[in-house]
Amino acid sequence: VQLVESGGGSVQAGGSLRLSCAASGRTVSINFMGWYRQAPGKQRELVASITTGGGSTNYGDSVKGRFTISRDNAKKTVYLQMNSLKPEDTAVYYCSAREGPFDYWGQGTQVTVSS
Repeated sequence: VQLVESGGGSVQAGGSLRLSCAASGRTVSINFMGWYRQAPGKQRELVASITTGGGSTNYGDSVKGRFTISRDNAKKTVYLQMNSLKPEDTAVYYCSAREGPFDYWGQGTQVTVSS
C-alpha cells in the first residue's frame, strides 16, 4: 500500500485547508484510514480517523468541530477538511492506512498556520 498526501501549505489563523490522501497498491483490504500530525518536539497524535466500510469517524479533542474527515472509496482517497485553523495546528500531517495487522504511512505534508 502506498499513500500520497497533498494539500498542505501555509495559511493565516482562521483559514482553511483540505488535505488529500490517495492510496494505491493493495487497497482492497484497507479497513481504516486516519490522519495524524506531529509538531516539533511533540509526539505524533491522532487527528481524525474513518473506517472504509461503515464510515465511522473519530476525532482528536483539539480538532472536534473544526476538522472533518471523509472518504471516496471509488477514488481510494481520504480527505481532511480543516477549518478555523489555529497556530497550534501547525505540524506535519501524515496519512495512515491499516490493512489487517499492518499500518502504512505517507510521507507527510506540512501545514503552517500563522497568527
